[in-house]
This record gives sequence, C-alpha cells and structure tokens, in this order.
Amino acid sequence: MSPPATLIMPPDEATRVRRSADPHSDMDVLAELSHDASVTVRAALALNTSAPTEANDVLTHDQDERVRILLARKLAALIPELSSVDHVRLYSETWNTLQALAADEATRVRAIIADAVKELPDGPRDMILRLAWDMETSVCDPVIRLSPLLTTQDLVALVADAPSAGTVLAIARRADLDPAVSDAIAQSANSAAILALLANRSAQIREATLDALVAHSVDHPDWHAPLVRRPALPPRAARMLSEIVANSLLSELAARADLPLDLAQELRRRVAMRLTPAVKQDAAVREVTVDEAIAQARALAARGELTEQVLLAAAQRGEARVSATLLAVAAGTPVSVVDRAASLRSAKGLISLVWKAGFTMRIAVALQTLLARLAPDAVLMAGPGGGFPLAVEEMRWQLEFLARMGT
Repeated sequence: MSPPATLIMPPDEATRVRRSADPHSDMDVLAELSHDASVTVRAALALNTSAPTEANDVLTHDQDERVRILLARKLAALIPELSSVDHVRLYSETWNTLQALAADEATRVRAIIADAVKELPDGPRDMILRLAWDMETSVCDPVIRLSPLLTTQDLVALVADAPSAGTVLAIARRADLDPAVSDAIAQSANSAAILALLANRSAQIREATLDALVAHSVDHPDWHAPLVRRPALPPRAARMLSEIVANSLLSELAARADLPLDLAQELRRRVAMRLTPAVKQDAAVREVTVDEAIAQARALAARGELTEQVLLAAAQRGEARVSATLLAVAAGTPVSVVDRAASLRSAKGLISLVWKAGFTMRIAVALQTLLARLAPDAVLMAGPGGGFPLAVEEMRWQLEFLARMGT
C-alpha cells in the first residue's frame, strides 16, 4: 500500500533539496535556492557549509525561525576557524552574517551565537556588547560571565543600567571581578546578585565594601555563610559577623587561620560559651533580687568599675537580670525603663539606653539578643565607622518615649 500523498515530496522539490545540501553544487544555483518557496529546501541550504555568502545573507532574514536556527548553528561551528582564516574577505563576510543573527528577533538564534562567541579573544566587540546588553538571560549570561572583550567600564555600566535582574547576577558570577565592579554590585538592590558576589571567591571586594555588606547582612541571613567563607576577611568584618551569625558559622569563623590571635581566642571563648549548656543552679542557691542587683551595680558605679566590659561579660554569661540592672544604673534610669524596652522588643530603645550609658554598639548588639530576644535578622547593627545607626534626636525621642510609658 502506498503512503499518503502528503508524505511524498514532489520530485522537483526533492531534487532541489539534494542540490541545496550538496557542497559541490554551483554557487549561483545555491544562491537562487535561498529564495526557494520550500522551507525544506532552505533548511538544507542553511546546513550546507559550502553555501555562498549571498545565500547565507538571504537566509539570515528567512521568515522561518527554524531555518535561521540551523544557519546560526552552522556558522557558530565555523567560528573557531575564523581567527586563522587565510581569506580576509571570507572572514569579514562571515562575521557580518553572524552579527545579523546576533540581532535576530528569536531568542534561540541569539543564544546560539552568544554561546559560540562567549570566550573568543577577538571578533567584533560591538557584537559582544549587543549580546551582553540582551534582556534574555540565556543570551547575555554566557557572554557576560566569560567574554574577555568586556572591560571593567562595560561591566559597571551594565550594573548601573541593567536590562534585567539576570544581567547583574551574571556579572556577579564572573571570574576575577575588579573592585569597582564589586562596589557597583554591592550598591545595587539585587540581593541575589550580592549573594553570588560574596560566593564568588575570585571577586575582589574592598574592605570598606565588605564592612558595609556585613552590616546589611543583618537583614539577609543567607549572606552569612559566604561572608564567613570569604578568602580574605578583615578583622573588623570578622568581629561584626561574630555578633550576628548562628553557632555553626561562629565556630567556622573562629577556626579561620587568618584572624589575629587575640580575635581568634575571643571568638573561640564565645563559641564555648554558646555551646556549653547552662549549669542548673543548686536549689539552695538563691537568685539575686532586683534590689540586690541594683545595690551591686551602684557599688560598681561608685568605684568607677561599671564598665562596658563588665556588662558585656554578664551578657555573655546570659545573666539577663544583672545585665538589665547594670545598663539601667549606667544610663541613670530606672530598671523598669530597661525592662520596658526589652518587653517591647525595641532594638531602638535598647540602643538608645546603651548610648545614654556611654557604651558602644558592641554591647548594644549583645543586649538586643539577650534582653529583647531578637532574632539575628532583626538586630540593628553598627553604622558606618562602628557608630550608632540612629540619629541623636531619634535616640533622645526613644528615651523620652520609654520614660513616658511608665507615667
């Protein structure tokens, strides 16, 4: 039984397909076949590596996307040979055709060209830039991550006016990023790109930029692990991280070999304190009353011994009542005001009390966790230069507000 007529190619069309696919066909014949009404004929011609430039140029604008995809794949396969081609004219004409395909409306066509040129050390720079600025991630990503033709200025411009979120993410994953590019990514609002930047071990990040990212990581716990694992971590950044990371990451941080000895020892002590279960008090041992805690705090203050270090030690031992009392006496305020800030879980209130006591943000971070029981991502960290993140007027308002609540 004969197959359906629709499955049989007309003899004249079959002949034209064979001619289109034959590398020995006359060049004029192949140029004419590029205008053939049959998509099968044009597809066969698109695969013919001997097709003349005139035919390829026509197929570049073929109405059928499948033909353009086949043409793109054929030319992409020829790219490795182009840099050593003997005929300058052929080199130029092939690149002209590739550039036309790099501007094709079909994403798949552009993606084929991008994948083919992504690592070339030569070739038309304007085509590389066109592909890097493409809105489709499948097109721009390989070129942005791998092209040696993109400069630092190109990458900074791409971050500043990114066509898509995928653009900045691709840049963050590029090897050996210049500090200027890392700065641009850090200043963007693209959290995923910043995470990729921190995970990029070859990216160069300035110390000031790293400090800023550590401070902002309070709101981005997923940044903590790559920050702790950065190849180079300045002591200041390590110290700030130690105040906010989870126990497992604190242990990893304390084990770094590049930390100053005193900082490493401090972090190891902190790890031990966090991981050692609290010892239950003997039933005969009576807890310190509020009045006794106040008396002890006032005695320390009278001797000039109510220091930040004393308060920090109490906080690190987990002594909430003693810590609250020490803070209240140092700030010259009733213990009830400190308790109020803690019960409201007010990070701003506790920071304001620490400021009034004349202490630093180091103890403010610890007290936010101990007294207000704030999660790491809710703790307010130090501002630039280790200062308070709140304006003086705001802290004064916070203190007045806590005082008024008790009246």
